[in-house]
Amino acid sequence: MIIKLLLILFMTLFGSLGGFFFKKASDHPLGINTPFIMKLGTGGAFYLAGAILNIYLLTLLPYTVVYPITSVTYIWTMILSSLFLNETITIKKGIGVLLISAGSVLLVL
Repeated sequence: MIIKLLLILFMTLFGSLGGFFFKKASDHPLGINTPFIMKLGTGGAFYLAGAILNIYLLTLLPYTVVYPITSVTYIWTMILSSLFLNETITIKKGIGVLLISAGSVLLVL
């Protein structure tokens, strides 16, 4: 069970990191320039790793568990955006994350 939990955490973290690097790529002009391509490639690699883990998890767990658990990605996204993009975590966002967490726990139990 611990391995499955770790795989879920990595799958969702990788999805969030993919989006984070896509956001960072948007800081640069669209086109053929090294910073844009590096961040775009990094984001794509994280998304691909998350997708591969998702497919593997579907061999271990029911679809009705794996798919809703991907909502944990939103938690990672909020943490990353707060730490690295200086975005504000409001009470409303905090409550949303608590509800996502509670829902995910209920699905797994």
